[in-house]
Amino acid sequence: PVMKKFAVLMTALLVSAIMATSAMAAEQIVLRFAGQQPTEHLCTKMMHDFAKEIEQKTNGRVKINVFPANQLGSYELVMEELIRGTVDMSVTSFASGFDPRFDVIYTNGIVSSYAEAKKVFTPGAWLPNKLVELGKPLGVNVLGSYVEGMIGIASTKPLREPLNPKVDKGVLVRVANMDVYNLGAKAMGFRTITIPWADIYQSLQTGVCDAVDGMSTAAAYTTLGDVMKYWYATNYSFEYLPLMVSEKAWKKLSPADQKIFREAAKNFTLKSISTAESEDMKYMKLMEKKGIKVHKYTAQELKPIKDACVGIWDELGKRGLTPELMKGLRENLGK
Repeated sequence: PVMKKFAVLMTALLVSAIMATSAMAAEQIVLRFAGQQPTEHLCTKMMHDFAKEIEQKTNGRVKINVFPANQLGSYELVMEELIRGTVDMSVTSFASGFDPRFDVIYTNGIVSSYAEAKKVFTPGAWLPNKLVELGKPLGVNVLGSYVEGMIGIASTKPLREPLNPKVDKGVLVRVANMDVYNLGAKAMGFRTITIPWADIYQSLQTGVCDAVDGMSTAAAYTTLGDVMKYWYATNYSFEYLPLMVSEKAWKKLSPADQKIFREAAKNFTLKSISTAESEDMKYMKLMEKKGIKVHKYTAQELKPIKDACVGIWDELGKRGLTPELMKGLRENLGK
């Protein structure tokens, strides 16, 4: 009888252990996290760090699988999948085809320094709240930001009075085919030309254009380091990617786990800004070593450029970014 009781007890313990394990397995949420940067990129590394932080802090209840390098499709496709709920999370560009107001993030003149960027992009500040508001009707929750770096001007010729927007810079600058960049460059005193991304190096080499607008320090060095002669750290814009969660995935999380996600997204945002600042310094040193003349400025010195860019915000409001949105931007970030 003792052996029988023992066997019954062991069976009961085994059954409850199996039930507990299967309950845990049923409770575990597995999310697919899409990225567009290459596998070895800092952004991808930070996505893995984010996944680890979530797994540790939720005691394994939430597991996140990272898919970098457009493995789950282009940023337009990923945004479509986020809206449907077939991709759970992403650090990929906004697909402004779903709402042209997402392009507000590329507006020149929002911040001029990394200290400003920390205030402007911390979740809960005006701009992140506005992005949350734009994402909501689509079923996309904008949780945080990846700020990859400030944007400047790479040139083969010296600029005339780079900080005076009233003076023609004496160069023809390549801009992306977007109003925010084209109008911004003109406001700063540049004559502009639109050239496909793939042709930029050759265009600088052959003199089709003299300068390039719209590149971060790291991108300018790695792509144009052999052809550019001057770098102007004008910080009039920045490389940006949102950290987004599908509303369908968000609803699967308990309020306690949602809080963990929010905290991790804040850490992710602030860490990206600190990393971007140190990357800028690193690549400007590499530029100098290569013989490229680097011009750095304080936020105060850059104020005339910022003011010139802010001066076109109303015009952008008439071109898809809406007067209401640009009025809010001006009141909150146009000082």
